[in-house]
Amino acid sequence: MANKIEVKELLDAGVHFGHLTRRWDPNMAPYIYMERNGIHIINLYKTAAKMEESGEALKKIAASGRKILFVATKKQAKEIVADKAAKANMPYITERWPGGMLTNFVTIRKAIKKMQTIDRMKQDGRFDTLSKKEKLQMNRLREKLEKNLGSIADMTRLPGALFVVDIKREHIAIKEAQKLNIPIFAMVDTNSDPRQVDYLIPSNDDASKSIDKIMSYVSDAVIEGLAERKAGKDADAKKADAPKKEAPKAEKNAEPAPAPVAKEEPAKVEATASEEEE
Repeated sequence: MANKIEVKELLDAGVHFGHLTRRWDPNMAPYIYMERNGIHIINLYKTAAKMEESGEALKKIAASGRKILFVATKKQAKEIVADKAAKANMPYITERWPGGMLTNFVTIRKAIKKMQTIDRMKQDGRFDTLSKKEKLQMNRLREKLEKNLGSIADMTRLPGALFVVDIKREHIAIKEAQKLNIPIFAMVDTNSDPRQVDYLIPSNDDASKSIDKIMSYVSDAVIEGLAERKAGKDADAKKADAPKKEAPKAEKNAEPAPAPVAKEEPAKVEATASEEEE
């Protein structure tokens, strides 16, 4: 990874603060360092290791050309996740999770196409032929669709992975991804069950500083994967052009074809003919 994870930076961002001890999930025990004033403290060395593991996996997914869907509907995470996902050119959901977003993806795509149809109507002038009431209804529908689905308009197929902030809050998204065997990456606090996800980052999922720190690292990993994909495509394009340039050189250096050997049979025929004349 390009960015090295510093435990001190995670500490300064408050990534280590967990929930109250009475609200903990026992399955998070391996990632808890200690208890202080009734609050669990997360082991940041394990957090750093899990961040690196998740970053490598996300980089590979991005390099393969598949999309990573970011999900965070809690107030303190909305803007951060939207900003980091947009920076990495990835789809995201920061409003209410649309039921069946993954399991009924065909219907979601139809809704997105409806939004795109309204845009085309405005461009080609058909929108102006509608009545005032119809225009108002269309605009309201367009705004509603844009708010809920605008950020996933470019996602033409199911994502290659899901990144979730607060798996307890986004339990519907988690269940849908599990049904479709979509890999799940998540920030997991001490009150959640880490067994629900494939790649966890034990961290404070309530503080905006903590979310920003983790999301910055994750988005950088995705951007790095996209850069690798682009570099690979450029290299393939160069290889494809190389034989075309070398072909004329091969023709110049080609050895001349050997001259055909004269056959001796006609000479024998002439000799027999002259003998008959004598």
